[in-house]
Amino acid sequence: MRTVTLEVRSPSEAMTDFVRTWKSGKAQRTARIAFATPELLWKVLTAKRWELLKALCGVGPVSIREAARRVGRDVKAVHGDVQALLEAGLLVRAQGGGVEFPFDAVKVEFLLHAA
Repeated sequence: MRTVTLEVRSPSEAMTDFVRTWKSGKAQRTARIAFATPELLWKVLTAKRWELLKALCGVGPVSIREAARRVGRDVKAVHGDVQALLEAGLLVRAQGGGVEFPFDAVKVEFLLHAA
């Protein structure tokens, strides 16, 4: 199963882990996408975008029009959400057109620290 982990980490922490993994030569079993703050994570992963990811999970490449049909939303609005998810690395462009959610599962992890 291919899992993507969405996490809240500073860019320097994410880079340090990347370098450590790279130097060790060990492949990671999960993809990781880091956000600098919880607020940024929720700005990118809105409720509508989460619904879109759920609808695309496991279906393979689809057109934006088909993605909009699956979630019962306007094509233009879904197009904007697809662009944001492509930029975040959660969706990829499929060969021959369309988009694809290339993961089987999503894990979200972050800690809330006392002020």
